[in-house]
Amino acid sequence: MPILNDDSQHDPNKILPIEYDWAREYYKTGVANNWVPEEVPMQDDVSQWSGDELTDAERRLVEWNLGFFSTAESLTANNIVLAVYDYVTAPECRQYLLRQAYEEAIHTDTFIYCCDSLGFDPEYLYGMYDRVPSIEEKDAFVVDLTRAVDDPAFTIDTDDDLRAFLRDLVGFYVIMEGIFFYAGFAMMLALKRQGKMVGVGEQFEYIMRDESLHLNFGVDLVNTIRDENPGVWTDDFDAEIRELVVEAVELEQIYAEEACPPDLFGMSAEQFAEYVEYVADRRLGQLRMEAEFETGNPFPWMSEQVDLNKEKNFFETQVTEYQSGGSLDW
Repeated sequence: MPILNDDSQHDPNKILPIEYDWAREYYKTGVANNWVPEEVPMQDDVSQWSGDELTDAERRLVEWNLGFFSTAESLTANNIVLAVYDYVTAPECRQYLLRQAYEEAIHTDTFIYCCDSLGFDPEYLYGMYDRVPSIEEKDAFVVDLTRAVDDPAFTIDTDDDLRAFLRDLVGFYVIMEGIFFYAGFAMMLALKRQGKMVGVGEQFEYIMRDESLHLNFGVDLVNTIRDENPGVWTDDFDAEIRELVVEAVELEQIYAEEACPPDLFGMSAEQFAEYVEYVADRRLGQLRMEAEFETGNPFPWMSEQVDLNKEKNFFETQVTEYQSGGSLDW
């Protein structure tokens, strides 16, 4: 039975028997990873933020990343609820989409918690995309990829319709969650490595682990649609997706250069730009495409903390499992 929009074969209330076991596994892993932001203490972060331990550049980096992620998470949640859920009718996949929507709500709540803890003016934090062109451009880029699917009259009847839907999935799962988030993740974890804003950094670690599941679910969804619809992923469409990924890398590199002043943590904006290329090649590989950049990982410590070599099990040896009510087990 196809995974997409076939109500004649998919009863939305009948999840058994499970056909897409991989989707069920993502759901169970998401449940096991349950967390809420209030579990992370913020007292030291509040002290550092109100004191003089942070440089102006470090403060701006924290503000920019909180500002970008606060709007990006909302865009992602809207896409799941208002677009993707409508067309992915396999019940086990819908079950995971509901779980992901909940996790996006937790991520949004995390930025509310950080905003309240650090005393940010909400209009300032949540209006960052209006004031920082590189943030606005990233958000606009992804939203533009979903305009066809956002049309209430959109239906998946032809291969072109299916390619429009795949473009949406690539836009949010691969580009937004799999590329645009990663310079910010690296910056915040680099700050945490310096013993600064550790509470915010730990919450970014939790978010990053969730995003690894979202990304991989999205990739498996894309690849399953391709397998069930031979011929829809044409050479021209492959070239279009590659062009979108390259453009996304360029936008993220602009953001990294602007957000990361020279010598911040002893790392350069150029290294963050290289890291984005490295991550993008990982994403292309997951989509069964050839690498574009052949760039090495400039931050080996990220592979120690965040396993990019085994996308399915994002945290490597330091964090193996997390259950409800616990904390990251280092």
